Amino acid sequence: MTNKSIVIDGIEYIPADEAIKVDAKKLKGMKYVIVRTYSAGVHAGYLEKKIGQNVILKNARRLWYWDGASTLSQLAMEGVSKPENCKFPCEVDTIELDQCIEVIDCKKKAQDSINLVKIWKQ
Repeated sequence: MTNKSIVIDGIEYIPADEAIKVDAKKLKGMKYVIVRTYSAGVHAGYLEKKIGQNVILKNARRLWYWDGASTLSQLAMEGVSKPENCKFPCEVDTIELDQCIEVIDCKKKAQDSINLVKIWKQ
């Protein structure tokens, strides 16, 4: 828990200005997914295009370290239960990923959980 957050019934809430904002119009019809690559790590974002093993994500975050989900499958279904321990850097507008070996659709609950993780930076 950060000093700007509050926990109610086991759920951590953060100020609105710290949450990631999404422009719904430009993302209309795109699925929110988690992508695992061969060498570029794990990313979450809106799937704009997939051709073979190449993927383009919009409004994407790198999932550098997560806690509170054992697998990417669990992360995509349930989100994280320990957001204070996660290391998700800032969102980028667009990222092109090569050698994608796994693309998993996210449930809304998981997407919200990922977006509410505070931006990790040093």
